Formats: sequence, C-alpha cells, structure tokens
Amino acid sequence: MNDARSGTGAGAPTVLRMILGRRLQEARQAAGLSLDHAAKALRVTPLTIRRLEKAEVGLKILYVEKLLETYGAGRQEIDEFVTLAERANEPGWWHPYRDVMPSWFTAYVSLESGARTVRTYEPQYVTGLLQTPGYARAVLRGGFPNENDEDLDRRVELRLRRQSLLTKQDAPTLWVVMEEAVLHRVVGGPEVMREQIDRLLEASELEHVSVDVVPFSAEAHVGACAPFTYFRFEERELPDIVYSEILSASVYLDQRADVVAHLEAHNRLSLKTSSADSKALLNRMRKEYA
Repeated sequence: MNDARSGTGAGAPTVLRMILGRRLQEARQAAGLSLDHAAKALRVTPLTIRRLEKAEVGLKILYVEKLLETYGAGRQEIDEFVTLAERANEPGWWHPYRDVMPSWFTAYVSLESGARTVRTYEPQYVTGLLQTPGYARAVLRGGFPNENDEDLDRRVELRLRRQSLLTKQDAPTLWVVMEEAVLHRVVGGPEVMREQIDRLLEASELEHVSVDVVPFSAEAHVGACAPFTYFRFEERELPDIVYSEILSASVYLDQRADVVAHLEAHNRLSLKTSSADSKALLNRMRKEYA
C-alpha cells in the first residue's frame, strides 16, 4: 500500500490480491527483470506492472500467465497462481454493501478479515467490532444525519456482520485501547450505553480479546491523536499495516517507521491502565447509566 492516502479509493486491494501482487514482484526480481522488461512482455507501460504488483488493480489472468511465463515459471506453478488470482478477483462478502460503504473502506474490511492481530486506539467511540446494534445505529446516524432508514439499516448490518470475525474458529487477537471519554459520551441514551458497556465487559472475558480503558487520571499522553488500527498478518508477503483517519481523509501506512511509531504508541497507552482497573472503570460507568 506504500502509505497510500485514500480519496476515491479506486481499486482498493483485498488481502489475497496484495499477497499475489507481492509474489509477482518477487518472481520478477528473482528472474532479474526490471519493470521495463516485464512491461515489454505485455506491451503495456511499466506503471501497469507496478500497479499489478502493488495490488492497485485487479489481476488480469492473461497478464498473470504471460508474466509468469516471462519469469520462467513452470505450467503447474502458473496454474496454481491463476487459481488464486481468480479467487482474488471474486467479490468479498461485503460486496452487497458497496452502495453504503465508502470505496476506501473496502481495503479496511479486507485487512480486518485477513489479519491475525488487530490493535485499535479509540479516543471517541467504541470500536466497530465491539459495538452493539443500538450503539452502532446511534453512531452511524450521527455520521450520516440525512441517511434514509433503509440505508442506515444496511450500514448497521454491515458493521454487525464484521463482528462475526471474533466468533470464528481461527479468530484474530483483538486488543482495544480506548479513552475513558468514550464511556462518558452518551451515545443513544443511558440504556444503549448500559448495553454497550455490558458488551465490552463480556468481550473482555474472551481469551483473544483485550479491552483497556485509559482513565482521565492518566493526564497527557502519546495517544492524544486520531484513532488508528494496526494489522498484523501471518503471510510473509504482507507487512504490518496501520490505518488512520481524519474527517476528510483516510490513510494506510506500511512504511516501517510509521508502523513502529503507532505500535509503540499503542504499547505505551496500554501501560496507562490494567485489565483489572479497566473492568472496574467499566463497572463503575455501568452503574452511572442504571
């Protein structure tokens, strides 16, 4: 992704497409060929080859076959790669929601679905993977005040479907760090907040989920910034990736210095609290909404 800032989000990559793109790059480099040499084989520009390798466009099967032949791959290797490329070109489970999902968010959902570790920092709201239906609806209504009820329902449904990630057999590790301010912001009313805190307490009991709440008493700290999510993958081809957003844009970072800075920030934030203290704070706030 190479620190790609998202405006239109055109060609947002799936995890499998990213993996195959990097394998194409490795195969080209192993064959000792430049982007120019690969481009000549397809009679396209070097930019087209680069975009294939960066997963910025879909994997055209004829292109893939010709490139692998040029790189000296055998027939079996090519056939296996083509099978994976066809899978990578298939729409993700989120495809039916594309009319209510920003194009740049397609990449986020794919990364979330393929990650082995997900770490989030949330200064404003409960992370989407742990939101209750009532809380999700209230947050989305705030973000889309003019949305008709039908489209809002579908946005909520998409958010809740993402949560099935946490109940599958090979669920990723989720580590949430949120500010105490999140619990004081009354989203949807006291009953919705009570249900949401119950959900956080329930999730914190899961072996693969951690919920840390940074208290107001922590004073100034490194996390006083925009929300971000850190993804780590099992596949060797994929680097760690950080996603962050502001009001008018989103950004995906995979440069090591940027990723390490966010990872260290998450680590330092977690030191501002403990599991026991976080649960005590959650229980105390639940009583306030009773």
